[in-house]
Amino acid sequence: MVRDVGLAEELAQDALVAAMERWPDRGIPDNPGAWLMATAKRRAIDELRRGKRVERKHEELGHELESDQAHGQPDLDTTLDNDVGDDLLRLMFIACHPILSTEARVALTLRLLGGLTTEEIARAFLVPGPTVAQRIVRAKRTLSEEKVPFELPHGEALAARLSSVLEVIYLVFNEGYSATAGDDWMRPELCADALRLGRILAELAPLEPEVHGLVALMEIQASRSRARVGPSGEPVLLLEQNRGLWDQLLIRRGLAALERAEKLGGAQGPYALQAALAACHARARTAEETDWARIASLYGVLVRLSPSPVVELNRAVALSMAYGPAAGLAVVDTLTSEPTLANYHLLPSVRGDLLRKLGRFDEARKEFERAASLTRNAREQALLLERAQDCTRRRA
Repeated sequence: MVRDVGLAEELAQDALVAAMERWPDRGIPDNPGAWLMATAKRRAIDELRRGKRVERKHEELGHELESDQAHGQPDLDTTLDNDVGDDLLRLMFIACHPILSTEARVALTLRLLGGLTTEEIARAFLVPGPTVAQRIVRAKRTLSEEKVPFELPHGEALAARLSSVLEVIYLVFNEGYSATAGDDWMRPELCADALRLGRILAELAPLEPEVHGLVALMEIQASRSRARVGPSGEPVLLLEQNRGLWDQLLIRRGLAALERAEKLGGAQGPYALQAALAACHARARTAEETDWARIASLYGVLVRLSPSPVVELNRAVALSMAYGPAAGLAVVDTLTSEPTLANYHLLPSVRGDLLRKLGRFDEARKEFERAASLTRNAREQALLLERAQDCTRRRA
């Protein structure tokens, strides 16, 4: 309504603060959403009056508020555009406007709607925090200066924004699956939110193979949640997990979604390929039965399709499992000079693990200690330091 992302964000926050101040004493209104919207509109009018902004906007907001008060605010759910059906997902499509770069679209959407901090987004993108902050500020400014209408796109325009929306959902899930900072190894609420949005999108875009590929990936990954955390909250790595704790319903749902993606001709899509990788683990009843040769082959396809040092690092792990740690280390060593991985804790972590398997304990200890210094997740840091200590014990 105000055609300004920054101002809209402030108005929404003001309305929420007002609710926190008033509702405990006066009770929650019958229609909380309408109350918040009316409060935000009043604040918007006050802001426009104070700033002497465009009179037309002032009058439009004033007339709309007066009409709401005279006729009663309708249930917000009935006023939403039903083309998407979920207002959070709808807002993601709006934020992923083609006038912005892909990086800016994803950063803005994650910050405004995904609940991630600037630092979390920066770690997801493997770029400095100030870079992400600048992207977000510039994105808000661009949308305001270009007077972009905040409307849901249709037809080809909707399809054009789909890849950005998928990337947002994927990054939100990843942050929940392996939290980049804090005291918890996982943030299940983020995983659940991303999975919910993915399922809704799959119903709304049933012929888009990559949507089903992403849903398949998230379903299978989420199936391991209970097994990934120990009794005290400590991380439990994949090969050490109790597979009896894996959620078979989520695995079946994931495999079914992967099958749909493949039938639609999307077997070579990046999300479908990652889902196929996850399916290799899901189908193995024990860690020893894992088809690491197929996993290494799939990573080879993925790295050709979407070249990335992180994918190459994962391929190195698969190669080490299929053909021995020396094969994996040869690939990892080529990544040590990669600038984007300079502060990526999983690079020294993987290198340390391979060195440990080769009996090079002093080198492995140093890599684990470096990895611990780079991660900001307390649980992961403790695990890495324990591995470093284990190398010291083995060396002795």
